[in-house]
Amino acid sequence: MPATLNVKRETTSLMELRRGTFQITLDGTTVGTIDRDQTFETPIEPGDHQLQVRIGRYSSTLRTFDVADGASVNFRCNSARIWPIYLASLLAPSLALILKRE
Repeated sequence: MPATLNVKRETTSLMELRRGTFQITLDGTTVGTIDRDQTFETPIEPGDHQLQVRIGRYSSTLRTFDVADGASVNFRCNSARIWPIYLASLLAPSLALILKRE
């Protein structure tokens, strides 16, 4: 029985500095996209995986996780919401997007 990956893009304020559609990358392959205030769900194989969200040259840090057969794993993503992180992401693109496991 496959496991389930859920990614929710939360926009809790008007201030989201990267507003376009994010690509969801699982194990180096794009598996879908997500817009503001949406949830993405897809079946995945049980085991170890790496997850990242991207928009253009900007990305989140790579998150490694393990999921059991029939289980669900949940992540939340958004873009940097404060100007210092936005400016830092111009030099370090992996600071631009935030991806956290719930």
